[in-house]
Amino acid sequence: MTTVGGVSSRLEAIVLAAGLGSRFGGGKLTTPWRGGVLLDGALAAAFAAPARSVTLVGGADPGVETAARAFARRSGQGERLLIVNAADFAMGLSASLRAGVASLPPDADGAFVFLGDMPAVPHGVLAPLAEALTRGALAAAPIFEGRRGNPVLFSRHIFARLLILEGDEGARHVLSGLGDALALVPTDDPGVLFDIDLPQDLSRPPR
Repeated sequence: MTTVGGVSSRLEAIVLAAGLGSRFGGGKLTTPWRGGVLLDGALAAAFAAPARSVTLVGGADPGVETAARAFARRSGQGERLLIVNAADFAMGLSASLRAGVASLPPDADGAFVFLGDMPAVPHGVLAPLAEALTRGALAAAPIFEGRRGNPVLFSRHIFARLLILEGDEGARHVLSGLGDALALVPTDDPGVLFDIDLPQDLSRPPR
């Protein structure tokens, strides 16, 4: 594993943004949020990660790709943004995850996985997650008040397991089976748990 300053220089980031947002009523990730759109928060965190590229996985809403490109341009990160499409997005979160992982370069040491509807991820937790992987963890995730949050950073040794996932639970079962090989990084920021499911969630604090 190549490292720079103790952290692998071959990490990537994936933002899962392919879903229908049916509980929200549609258009969730492009709804206005703090001067931009909801997706901007997840993208800002992904671009802040120690990753070579940020891959947005789109699907249900074509406006998501447009919003992502606009944010990347405004942030001066256009060259780091990649777009892939999960044609089978209706099959659940695992379909988006499979599409993102399948698109990674073959030399990737690991990948951060961000959820598009989690706009308040603290950037300060990202480097410690990467450092945990460098120390030998198979995956790393933040933990707030005893609850595991997001994003999760997966080692390349887990990619094969992610590519065979099915359903709408993402990698939950993979993580639960890792035992001590899953590094939990404590944080005092509840943004690692905060997500938007319903329109009324837009006005609640990240707690």
